[in-house]
Amino acid sequence: MLARAARDITPGMTVNLGIGLPTQVMAHVAADCPVCLHSENGIAGVGGLTAPGQEDRNLIDAGGGYITCAPGGSFFDSAVSFALVRGGRLDLTLLGAFEVAANGDLANWIIPGKSAAGVGGAIELAQKARRVGVLTTHTDKHGNPKILDRCTLPLTAMGCVNRIYTDMAVCDVEHDGLHLIELAEGVTLAEVRAATGALLIAPDGPIPTF
Repeated sequence: MLARAARDITPGMTVNLGIGLPTQVMAHVAADCPVCLHSENGIAGVGGLTAPGQEDRNLIDAGGGYITCAPGGSFFDSAVSFALVRGGRLDLTLLGAFEVAANGDLANWIIPGKSAAGVGGAIELAQKARRVGVLTTHTDKHGNPKILDRCTLPLTAMGCVNRIYTDMAVCDVEHDGLHLIELAEGVTLAEVRAATGALLIAPDGPIPTF
């Protein structure tokens, strides 16, 4: 799933990776691929996670992970960072999700009854990035679908998601519904349909795998 999402990061992009699974995507992007990684706490040019024992307590990403800075990277305050986001300067953001709907609605900040720090930067990223991808397991730990016809949890943003990457499939949100694009190797169409809580439009011919 992480490697598949990394394939959609192309040279020259400015990308923001959300907390959780998305932070691991850069490990699957070629080291010589010229990408500007943005962190909403005020960094452009994140160079990846710091090796154990070399952490700098002053250099962290938005999720609190210790990071490095790529050559040419820069630092700025939150106002500038979110001006970049709100100005539509991000080509892609990859975010985690508790739920995502077939119409592109995203719920990823709180499960009622459980503590949460707040909606954070995700609300801005989901609304303003030129393209929004979601990385999530296809079902929750109880086996319930996380891709639904309509979200049941409080929304982060409405109609924002373009592509969903899961451990079972890649799906695109289109104007006419949710389209299955690829299957994970060893997973069948029937299995994906059974694990999805929304109508899934599949191609007529062979389905590519990843």
